[in-house]
Amino acid sequence: MFRGYRSILWSMLVAVWLVIPTHAMPNTQPTDAVPTFTEGLVGEVIRLNPLLAGLNPAEFTITNLIFEGLTGINEYGEIIPVLAEDWVVSFDGLEYVVTLRNDVLWQDGTPFTADDVAYTMSLLSDPAFPGPADLAAFWRTVETERIDTHLVRFRLTQPLASFPDALRVGIVPFHALRGTTAEQLPAHLFNLTPVGTGPYQIEAIRQGASGSITQIDLRVAPNYRTRPGVEATYAVDRLRFVLFDTAEAIINALSNNEIDAYAAQSAQQRIDLLRLGSAVAVHTGYEPAVGFLIFNWANEDFQIFREERVRRALYTGADRIRLVAQAMPNTAIPADSPLLPLSWAYVSDLPTPDYDPAAAAAELSIANIRVPTDEGAPLPEVAFSFSILVPENTPQVNLAQGLAEQWAALSFTRAEVTQRIDVTVEAVPASEFVQRIRDGAYQSAIVELSNAPSADPDIYAFWHQGQYPDGQNISGANDRQISEALERARQDESGTNRAIHYRRFQELFVERAIAIPLYYPLFTYAVNPAVEGIQLGFLSSAADRFQTIGSWAINAG
Repeated sequence: MFRGYRSILWSMLVAVWLVIPTHAMPNTQPTDAVPTFTEGLVGEVIRLNPLLAGLNPAEFTITNLIFEGLTGINEYGEIIPVLAEDWVVSFDGLEYVVTLRNDVLWQDGTPFTADDVAYTMSLLSDPAFPGPADLAAFWRTVETERIDTHLVRFRLTQPLASFPDALRVGIVPFHALRGTTAEQLPAHLFNLTPVGTGPYQIEAIRQGASGSITQIDLRVAPNYRTRPGVEATYAVDRLRFVLFDTAEAIINALSNNEIDAYAAQSAQQRIDLLRLGSAVAVHTGYEPAVGFLIFNWANEDFQIFREERVRRALYTGADRIRLVAQAMPNTAIPADSPLLPLSWAYVSDLPTPDYDPAAAAAELSIANIRVPTDEGAPLPEVAFSFSILVPENTPQVNLAQGLAEQWAALSFTRAEVTQRIDVTVEAVPASEFVQRIRDGAYQSAIVELSNAPSADPDIYAFWHQGQYPDGQNISGANDRQISEALERARQDESGTNRAIHYRRFQELFVERAIAIPLYYPLFTYAVNPAVEGIQLGFLSSAADRFQTIGSWAINAG
């Protein structure tokens, strides 16, 4: 009874002083001696609830600082325990028994227990859950059972080695939301008076004249700072997030020293931030995405890309390093794997083919290219034609044009006839591009594939043959050995074995030219040079930029 009363009292007190109306742009500069780091965010904040924030980058960033999951990641994307102490997996891989930490307090002083975990998962699995559909769909396949105060069992329908990554979802407090159903969750007062277990807690929320939130201040949570095992100093005592309508307004505020930082959300914004020069310190990482040239394997009217030699020839006949540098300077670097750099599963020494037009022509000369001709007639000059689909007004247009020029320059001999390839670029509006990719109405295309916010290297959905046509295998890639490597990697919970399976997958991907990895988009975080200690490791989402915030410091000099 006392704990419930204390929770209600906390919410009442917070509601009184937490939301502070103001009829002008909030003063982003600290008015006291508290070390304050101010960052600009684009968008709006309506709810600070980790279960509902998945589709709102601003909310996702802030809730990741307030709440924690049972697990987290380190700088290599490896899963580490957070609210969990450890876990064991059954022999068949279908059960995970998780032991919870018994020394964690919610920010209102209530002990964290298995009741919080069971309640959180009951919300996620409720058919009426109003959050991200893919999150709900996954948790409806998982059975959660509270065994003891600090012991929880999860039962899966099939072995899934990436399950510990799914446990990164933020846990919400049962005592603060007791009796609240999933349907009622979006309207609950808790969404603006959040109580988490994370390193920062709400200090104040400011509203503008329209009633929308314009600024959110977080302070280091005392219960977190004193938690056993927390060695970081958390010298940045206050985190202030100021909300803007546009990135242009944020970049202007950054250049005028009105805020301390901004994380770019596009390649153009990265360029704009780099133009600020010495006014900011630019920290660079990898966006959680890979840019590919994909082939449409499933097009029944155009089956040329089912021929492995053709795909390998195009891979070898593309000077990817030079083309990426020319088309996407300072915004991307050439890719050499379908997995992300810095991931524990990434293989840095893959036998990626070097640019070799002669070798590409040799492959094409012996490839099984079927060109309909009249009986006895010589082969035509053009062996085959295809187009590269890209969204218009993007750097991908120039990248595609460079690829088309290099491939069109290949000359090869078949049946004593010199032949070539005819390649064109189709640049279409973004909405049309997306629809045509979905409909399979293309021959080849440049796309960016992202598994965010998952940190696990499981990209089964993108390349397994069973994920076409109803999954995310948009290219219709159909290679049994690739599929088997992905199956083994996602079913074997041994980290050592998974690394072996993912090495095999990457080697096969390059050897068989399933698609052509082109580039890794770069992530840019522009920060006031006075802020020290920032390190960007593996990023499963932009919110991971705060992964090492406990070691940041503001140099007052």
